[in-house]
Amino acid sequence: MADPRGFLTHRERELPPRRPVPVRIMDFREVYEQQDQSQLRRQASRCMDCGIPFCHEGCPLGNLIPEWNDLTYRGDMRAASERLHATNNFPEFTGRLCPAPCEASCVLGINQPPVTIKRVEQEIADQAFAHGWVEPHAPERLTSKTVAVVGSGPAGLAAAQQLTRAGHTVAVFERDDRIGGLLRYGIPDFKMEKGVLDARLAQMRAEGTRFRPGVTIGIDISWDELRTRYDAIVIATGATVPRDLTVPGRDLRGVNFAMDYLVQSNHAVAGDDVASQITAEDKHVIVIGGGDTGADCIGTAHRQGAKSVTNLAIGKMPPLERPPHQPWPMQPTVYEVSTAHEEGGERAFEASTIEFATSDAGAVRAVKVAKTEFRDDGRRVPKPGTERELPADLVLIAMGFTGPEREALSSQLSIEFTDRGNVERTNDYATNVPGVFVAGDAGRGQSLIVWAIAEGRAAAAAVDRYLEGGTSLPAPIPAHARAMSV
Repeated sequence: MADPRGFLTHRERELPPRRPVPVRIMDFREVYEQQDQSQLRRQASRCMDCGIPFCHEGCPLGNLIPEWNDLTYRGDMRAASERLHATNNFPEFTGRLCPAPCEASCVLGINQPPVTIKRVEQEIADQAFAHGWVEPHAPERLTSKTVAVVGSGPAGLAAAQQLTRAGHTVAVFERDDRIGGLLRYGIPDFKMEKGVLDARLAQMRAEGTRFRPGVTIGIDISWDELRTRYDAIVIATGATVPRDLTVPGRDLRGVNFAMDYLVQSNHAVAGDDVASQITAEDKHVIVIGGGDTGADCIGTAHRQGAKSVTNLAIGKMPPLERPPHQPWPMQPTVYEVSTAHEEGGERAFEASTIEFATSDAGAVRAVKVAKTEFRDDGRRVPKPGTERELPADLVLIAMGFTGPEREALSSQLSIEFTDRGNVERTNDYATNVPGVFVAGDAGRGQSLIVWAIAEGRAAAAAVDRYLEGGTSLPAPIPAHARAMSV
């Protein structure tokens, strides 16, 4: 453990300063400044001798949180990095992007602000890269077995790294022009600059993982052909089919899916030429959906110079504190203010979108909304007599995702799907097609980055077992061992 009295001496939860709003919305650099090391050690010292570390249960990866908190407090950052990487392939990603269910499970959080686990994790990872401690771990022997990983998001990358280290020859296929999936083109740079991703990919290349960007499986190479070329396949394509909003005016110019908007913005930030880019510059922007994707749209719109930004959520405003029906150590649904929300705009709850109004030119000019009425049967409907219009030049639909793209998988591989639209799988991540496995959102449904990495690791162990008859790879979780996180 860290300082036995740390949680009594340092009762305040401290995070590094954020760059001032007027400054940070002028660029796409990360929001947080570098953390003072004395503050970091002070916060790590708050990790208490709790007996049963419930943070382990909160983390799908089973991160050894008390151990690397203790090492951080003692200043042994290299050993902290080794303990962190023992369970997490990409702590530099989760330290920035994970919503930290571990912190919701922190025992200290029962009556004090929880330990800043997520920030300590990021700082350990960043120092590991800065000091050259992140080295390639090439396999001791090659097995002569080949594995194709389709999709280069966190699940695909985690599976690929584990399988490469087990000695298999692994190729990662990605239909975009660069590797990274949503880490590359779905996450804005103000949450994670892409140099962080590139540094990890350099390690993976040095270990022997092969990357094949710009290849769409199902079109450039059929799924059947891929299956004949490789001894095993891991489907890690994510849940990329967006949930639509079918109201009058949906086809108007200026009404777009959030991910189309974010992908174009990330291309532009990367220096690419984007023809007919969807931009928020000098526009009234409406973002429909109150999740992380919606917040990413809000922050991006601010940086593009939006005239106004309004965020609509159909549900009620969450409580400010943990509700009684979500007691510790559960992950509570509470009102959160992200860095994007700090930057301006308005948030409206209980707002049901009923129509997109058009201008004479055929573009959207307003969003017609009404107050949400909650029926006894669970339905949420617009309340008559409460309609109003909000000016809109750009509408971004950020209502989540319904599952993976199905057509090619179904027609070319006869892959089976669940009633929820996800790829059907066993507890060992195997599909109904021999040698074909699935990990991450494609099989789980829309979820968290930490779940994607955990499933990528577990699926890799299942693939290794399938190819070799046994495995020494760690398997954090079976596919259906825990309730789905949607």
